[in-house]
Amino acid sequence: METADAAPDTELVLRLTETALAAVTDLRDAEDDADALALRVEITGVRGADFTYDLSFEPVAKADADDSVTVQEGLTVWIPAGSIDRLRGATLDVPSREGQGGLVLRNPNRPDPLGMDGEIELTGTVEERVVQLLDGHINPALASHGGSAALVKVEGSAAHITMGGGCQGCAISAMTLRDGIQAAILARVPEITEVVDETDHGAGENPFYTSDPYS
Repeated sequence: METADAAPDTELVLRLTETALAAVTDLRDAEDDADALALRVEITGVRGADFTYDLSFEPVAKADADDSVTVQEGLTVWIPAGSIDRLRGATLDVPSREGQGGLVLRNPNRPDPLGMDGEIELTGTVEERVVQLLDGHINPALASHGGSAALVKVEGSAAHITMGGGCQGCAISAMTLRDGIQAAILARVPEITEVVDETDHGAGENPFYTSDPYS
Protein backbone atom coordinates (compact mmCIF):
# COMPACT_ATOMS: atom_id res chain seq x y z
CA MET A 1 0.00 0.00 0.00
CA GLU A 2 1.37 3.38 -0.98
CA THR A 3 0.87 6.60 0.87
CA ALA A 4 1.63 10.19 -0.03
CA ASP A 5 0.89 13.55 1.53
CA ALA A 6 2.60 16.07 -0.72
CA ALA A 7 1.52 19.67 -1.10
CA PRO A 8 -1.06 20.34 -3.87
CA ASP A 9 0.43 20.60 -7.38
CA THR A 10 3.73 19.19 -6.14
CA GLU A 11 5.04 16.27 -8.12
CA LEU A 12 5.90 13.22 -6.06
CA VAL A 13 8.99 11.84 -7.80
CA LEU A 14 9.67 8.95 -5.43
CA ARG A 15 6.89 7.31 -3.42
CA LEU A 16 7.38 5.42 -0.18
CA THR A 17 5.14 2.50 0.68
CA GLU A 18 3.50 2.57 4.09
CA THR A 19 5.95 0.02 5.52
CA ALA A 20 8.99 1.79 4.07
CA LEU A 21 7.71 5.13 5.36
CA ALA A 22 7.39 3.73 8.88
CA ALA A 23 10.87 2.19 8.77
CA VAL A 24 12.56 5.32 7.42
CA THR A 25 10.71 7.60 9.83
CA ASP A 26 11.89 5.47 12.77
CA LEU A 27 15.48 5.77 11.55
CA ARG A 28 15.17 9.53 11.07
CA ASP A 29 13.66 10.02 14.52
CA ALA A 30 16.72 8.40 16.07
CA GLU A 31 18.95 11.12 14.54
CA ASP A 32 19.88 14.41 16.17
CA ASP A 33 17.73 17.33 14.94
CA ALA A 34 15.39 14.84 13.29
CA ASP A 35 12.78 17.48 12.39
CA ALA A 36 15.32 19.32 10.22
CA LEU A 37 16.36 16.23 8.27
CA ALA A 38 15.15 14.92 4.92
CA LEU A 39 15.64 11.55 3.31
CA ARG A 40 17.94 12.44 0.42
CA VAL A 41 17.89 9.94 -2.46
CA GLU A 42 20.38 10.42 -5.30
CA ILE A 43 21.46 8.38 -8.32
CA THR A 44 25.24 8.11 -8.10
CA GLY A 45 26.13 6.01 -11.13
CA VAL A 46 25.45 2.86 -13.13
CA ARG A 47 26.24 -0.75 -12.38
CA GLY A 48 25.35 -3.18 -15.16
CA ALA A 49 21.77 -2.56 -16.27
CA ASP A 50 20.77 -0.62 -13.15
CA PHE A 51 21.48 2.66 -11.42
CA THR A 52 23.33 2.91 -8.13
CA TYR A 53 21.88 5.00 -5.31
CA ASP A 54 22.83 6.90 -2.20
CA LEU A 55 20.28 7.29 0.59
CA SER A 56 21.07 9.51 3.56
CA PHE A 57 19.55 11.90 6.07
CA GLU A 58 20.58 15.48 5.31
CA PRO A 59 19.42 18.92 6.51
CA VAL A 60 16.65 19.91 4.12
CA ALA A 61 17.84 23.53 4.33
CA LYS A 62 20.75 22.54 2.07
CA ALA A 63 18.44 21.63 -0.84
CA ASP A 64 18.74 23.76 -3.97
CA ALA A 65 15.78 25.55 -5.51
CA ASP A 66 15.55 23.15 -8.47
CA ASP A 67 15.66 20.01 -6.31
CA SER A 68 12.46 18.08 -5.57
CA VAL A 69 11.40 18.42 -1.91
CA THR A 70 8.11 16.81 -0.90
CA VAL A 71 6.54 15.65 2.34
CA GLN A 72 5.02 12.20 2.77
CA GLU A 73 3.16 11.69 6.04
CA GLY A 74 5.57 13.94 7.92
CA LEU A 75 8.74 12.63 6.24
CA THR A 76 10.56 15.07 3.94
CA VAL A 77 11.94 13.43 0.80
CA TRP A 78 14.64 15.27 -1.14
CA ILE A 79 15.64 14.35 -4.69
CA PRO A 80 18.54 16.34 -6.23
CA ALA A 81 17.69 17.93 -9.57
CA GLY A 82 20.05 15.66 -11.51
CA SER A 83 18.23 12.55 -10.31
CA ILE A 84 14.63 13.67 -10.76
CA ASP A 85 14.01 12.39 -14.30
CA ARG A 86 15.75 9.08 -13.63
CA LEU A 87 13.83 8.49 -10.39
CA ARG A 88 10.41 9.63 -11.58
CA GLY A 89 7.83 6.93 -10.88
CA ALA A 90 10.08 4.93 -8.51
CA THR A 91 8.94 3.38 -5.24
CA LEU A 92 10.89 2.80 -2.04
CA ASP A 93 9.73 -0.33 -0.25
CA VAL A 94 10.86 -3.00 2.19
CA PRO A 95 11.91 -6.44 0.87
CA SER A 96 9.02 -8.83 0.23
CA ARG A 97 10.97 -11.76 1.68
CA GLU A 98 10.32 -12.14 5.39
CA GLY A 99 13.35 -11.59 7.59
CA GLN A 100 15.32 -9.72 4.91
CA GLY A 101 16.42 -6.31 6.15
CA GLY A 102 17.06 -3.04 4.39
CA LEU A 103 15.07 -1.21 1.74
CA VAL A 104 14.28 -1.90 -1.91
CA LEU A 105 14.13 0.85 -4.53
CA ARG A 106 11.96 -0.21 -7.44
CA ASN A 107 12.74 2.09 -10.35
CA PRO A 108 10.98 1.73 -13.72
CA ASN A 109 13.77 3.76 -15.36
CA ARG A 110 16.95 2.18 -16.67
CA PRO A 111 20.30 3.66 -17.71
CA ASP A 112 20.85 4.38 -21.40
CA PRO A 113 23.13 1.48 -22.47
CA LEU A 114 24.76 3.82 -25.01
CA GLY A 115 25.39 6.59 -22.49
CA MET A 116 23.86 9.22 -24.77
CA ASP A 117 22.69 12.10 -22.63
CA GLY A 118 22.07 15.69 -23.67
CA GLU A 119 21.13 17.41 -26.91
CA ILE A 120 22.50 16.27 -30.28
CA GLU A 121 22.26 18.50 -33.36
CA LEU A 122 21.15 16.67 -36.52
CA THR A 123 20.39 18.16 -39.95
CA GLY A 124 19.06 17.05 -43.32
CA THR A 125 16.47 14.51 -44.39
CA VAL A 126 15.13 11.81 -42.10
CA GLU A 127 17.57 9.29 -43.57
CA GLU A 128 20.49 11.70 -43.22
CA ARG A 129 19.68 12.45 -39.61
CA VAL A 130 19.40 8.76 -38.72
CA VAL A 131 22.76 8.08 -40.37
CA GLN A 132 24.35 11.05 -38.57
CA LEU A 133 23.04 9.72 -35.27
CA LEU A 134 24.32 6.22 -35.96
CA ASP A 135 27.73 7.21 -37.30
CA GLY A 136 28.46 10.11 -34.99
CA HIS A 137 27.04 8.94 -31.68
CA ILE A 138 25.68 5.38 -31.54
CA ASN A 139 28.49 3.52 -33.32
CA PRO A 140 31.29 5.04 -31.23
CA ALA A 141 29.49 3.62 -28.17
CA LEU A 142 28.96 0.23 -29.81
CA ALA A 143 32.58 0.13 -30.99
CA SER A 144 33.80 -0.41 -27.43
CA HIS A 145 32.06 -3.80 -27.62
CA GLY A 146 33.18 -4.51 -31.18
CA GLY A 147 29.74 -3.79 -32.59
CA SER A 148 28.11 -1.46 -35.09
CA ALA A 149 24.71 -0.49 -36.48
CA ALA A 150 23.73 0.74 -39.93
CA LEU A 151 20.60 2.08 -41.57
CA VAL A 152 19.13 -0.24 -44.20
CA LYS A 153 16.24 1.98 -45.20
CA VAL A 154 13.52 4.29 -43.97
CA GLU A 155 10.08 3.04 -44.90
CA GLY A 156 7.23 5.29 -43.85
CA SER A 157 7.85 6.09 -40.20
CA ALA A 158 9.99 2.99 -39.62
CA ALA A 159 13.79 2.92 -39.64
CA HIS A 160 15.19 -0.49 -40.59
CA ILE A 161 18.50 -1.14 -38.83
CA THR A 162 21.06 -3.90 -39.12
CA MET A 163 23.64 -4.68 -36.43
CA GLY A 164 27.08 -6.07 -37.15
CA GLY A 165 30.34 -7.05 -35.52
CA GLY A 166 30.01 -7.96 -31.88
CA CYS A 167 26.30 -7.04 -31.93
CA GLN A 168 25.41 -9.68 -34.51
CA GLY A 169 24.19 -12.71 -32.59
CA CYS A 170 24.98 -11.10 -29.25
CA ALA A 171 22.55 -12.20 -26.58
CA ILE A 172 22.09 -8.63 -25.32
CA SER A 173 21.79 -6.95 -28.71
CA ALA A 174 18.00 -6.97 -28.48
CA MET A 175 18.24 -4.93 -25.29
CA THR A 176 20.80 -2.64 -26.93
CA LEU A 177 18.46 -2.09 -29.88
CA ARG A 178 15.37 -1.52 -27.72
CA ASP A 179 16.83 0.47 -24.84
CA GLY A 180 19.63 2.20 -26.70
CA ILE A 181 19.38 2.54 -30.46
CA GLN A 182 15.59 2.67 -30.72
CA ALA A 183 15.25 5.08 -27.82
CA ALA A 184 17.93 7.37 -29.27
CA ILE A 185 16.39 7.45 -32.75
CA LEU A 186 12.81 7.95 -31.57
CA ALA A 187 13.86 10.74 -29.23
CA ARG A 188 15.97 12.64 -31.77
CA VAL A 189 14.28 11.93 -35.11
CA PRO A 190 10.57 12.56 -34.41
CA GLU A 191 9.45 11.39 -37.86
CA ILE A 192 10.52 7.87 -36.86
CA THR A 193 8.08 5.99 -34.63
CA GLU A 194 9.41 2.44 -35.04
CA VAL A 195 12.83 0.79 -35.37
CA VAL A 196 12.93 -2.58 -37.13
CA ASP A 197 15.83 -4.98 -36.54
CA GLU A 198 16.89 -6.45 -39.90
CA THR A 199 19.93 -8.27 -38.47
CA ASP A 200 20.48 -11.96 -39.28
CA HIS A 201 21.36 -12.87 -35.70
CA GLY A 202 21.73 -16.54 -36.61
CA ALA A 203 24.83 -15.68 -38.65
CA GLY A 204 26.76 -14.09 -35.78
CA GLU A 205 29.57 -15.59 -33.75
CA ASN A 206 27.28 -16.08 -30.74
CA PRO A 207 23.83 -16.50 -32.27
CA PHE A 208 20.83 -16.52 -30.03
CA TYR A 209 18.35 -17.19 -32.83
CA THR A 210 19.25 -20.65 -34.06
CA SER A 211 17.43 -23.29 -36.03
CA ASP A 212 16.90 -26.81 -34.75
CA PRO A 213 19.33 -29.06 -36.66
CA TYR A 214 16.96 -31.97 -36.21
CA SER A 215 13.88 -30.22 -37.62
